[in-house]
Amino acid sequence: MSSDLRINGERLWETLMRSAEIGPGKAGGLCRLTGSDADMVVRDQFAEWCTEAGLMMTVDRLGNMFARRAGTEDDLPPVTMGSHLDTQYAGGRFDGILGVLAGLEIIRTFNDNDIETRYPIEVINWTNEEGCRFSPSMACSGAFAGVFDEDWIASRVDDDGFVQGDELERIGYRGQAPVGGRELDSYFELHIEQGPILDSEGIPLGIVNGGYKSYGMHIDVRGRTAHAGPTPMNERRDALVGAARVAVAVNDIGWKYHNTNGKTTTTRMVAWPNKPGIIAEWAQFSVDCRHPDPALAVQMMSEIEQSIEAVADKANVEMEVIARWEFDGANFSPDLIELLDKTAVDLGVPCMKMLSQAGHDAYHIAKVAPSAMLFSPCKNGITHNEEEDIDLAMTVPAVNVLMHAVLARADR
Repeated sequence: MSSDLRINGERLWETLMRSAEIGPGKAGGLCRLTGSDADMVVRDQFAEWCTEAGLMMTVDRLGNMFARRAGTEDDLPPVTMGSHLDTQYAGGRFDGILGVLAGLEIIRTFNDNDIETRYPIEVINWTNEEGCRFSPSMACSGAFAGVFDEDWIASRVDDDGFVQGDELERIGYRGQAPVGGRELDSYFELHIEQGPILDSEGIPLGIVNGGYKSYGMHIDVRGRTAHAGPTPMNERRDALVGAARVAVAVNDIGWKYHNTNGKTTTTRMVAWPNKPGIIAEWAQFSVDCRHPDPALAVQMMSEIEQSIEAVADKANVEMEVIARWEFDGANFSPDLIELLDKTAVDLGVPCMKMLSQAGHDAYHIAKVAPSAMLFSPCKNGITHNEEEDIDLAMTVPAVNVLMHAVLARADR
């Protein structure tokens, strides 16, 4: 196929801006949470676009959406591309969304040019990548890959007591198809970088050749309610104090490893009763730990766990790790990375190899299919923030590289 083939950048932008109208946030971004009414509307819009493009839609029992373009040998496993349409509470207009809608634009471009492929091609919208309403993140791609149990993911509960599976049913996206258990030829995911490197260097494409080793935990803290006034300090069992002390320790550990690019965060903390005048008897907090060196990531986690034990003793509370997870991007396909690199050279698109510092659905899918990731720049590296923005001229080259790589893979 001619290297002159290009996507319609204006059409892609119009599609992104239509998405940006659905679930608007308070400051120009998006708040489009899994299972929300806004999630329903954007899914309906995506399904409508896919139908107009001649794609056949399948939805599995966790709401993952697969829009299929038939191949000339349609019994072959599909070449796939995608990401997610859900956002953070104060999210941007492009995080994940670009990967799904760029896939749609590539299909539209194939249609415009009467291009057939030997392998079928699918565009995927993974449910609940963000994990901000129903934890953990990357949950439904993980279930597809066998990392998580389907029923366990469907039973996740948000802060208001709503159940993920019930909410997907309510909005009409608890599908009938099985979760996973079928072969994919390959998976490509385009995503904004979520960091400042490409933007600062003026490079339009990053080819991901690995990812930070990442660990996470939810920890429950149990103390005892008591009056905030007359209760002597030596008799207090303050769950909130215990959680707060660990949060400070976690932050200090991150700074200790800062010069080697280590990062630690207490991402969430809640307490009960959480009212004036009374000491909290229960708290829960979440810890996130990341490092490009897996051995140092393990070391950081060991220090975090030591701090939990020490703080529990000092605060006179009980602490229990109730959930753990981990991920990395170390298992991306060398063949697909080479294909992307060659395609960028053929198209004259400047690129660089880089690590991913965030988690992505591709991390899980790489366990069951050859997978690769591409990054395009986001302005000043701002993400998970309503100010997140991109420049179309700096985005289109990455989409074109994705298109030609998918075409080569699907027509081999």
